[in-house]
Amino acid sequence: MKEAIKKAVIVFSGGQDSTTCLIHALPKYNEIHCITFDYGQRHRAEIEVAKELAEHFGVTAHKVLDTTLLSELAVSSLTRDNIPVPAASNTQKGPPNTFVPGRNILFLTLASIYAYQVGAETVITGVCETDFSGYPDCRDSFVKAMNTAIESGMDYKLSIETPLMWLNKAETWALAAYHDQLDLVRDHTLTCYNGIKGSGCGTCDACSLRAKGLDEFLDQRDKVAEALRGKIHL
Repeated sequence: MKEAIKKAVIVFSGGQDSTTCLIHALPKYNEIHCITFDYGQRHRAEIEVAKELAEHFGVTAHKVLDTTLLSELAVSSLTRDNIPVPAASNTQKGPPNTFVPGRNILFLTLASIYAYQVGAETVITGVCETDFSGYPDCRDSFVKAMNTAIESGMDYKLSIETPLMWLNKAETWALAAYHDQLDLVRDHTLTCYNGIKGSGCGTCDACSLRAKGLDEFLDQRDKVAEALRGKIHL
């Protein structure tokens, strides 16, 4: 009996998290389809980075989808040039102004439609709620609710997987190192809200979380690697 072809769709921004998800998924699937969204984001340089990385890893297909309608509806410092990106802060209450309302609702819906069309049984996204910026659409409860709604609405068996959901940023770096891709993720991904590849601007919340996690991993490699093995199948 011929073995079934395993296919996955990855919500792929070219940032640290989605690239680590791609690296982790590569040995697990016969086909990987990456989907990147152009929503008029301030840091739209990430789209070119995503193209470069998708080509580097030789994914089955890479689709860049125009979703600029989102930027017309969702007011955020990532969709409005006249709203400054705030410096990292641990004292804010509620989502920061970098939150794009409805972004992951739209992204997961469109990625799932794409999965339906290519016959993929899995959608992978790099959201997490352990080390994150306070976005409500990065929570596990949200993803599970979306998964239920999408399966019901399309009458299609689909699993939305979040490999990083319970990892902190240090453990996400450890996962890249486990796959021997630490340098690539550190130097060739774009996480910065101001659109600077690699270590980024150093002041926005995304850069702060990324740098803090990397420092922790480099300072405590063995301890972080052990914690990672307790949370994720390697």
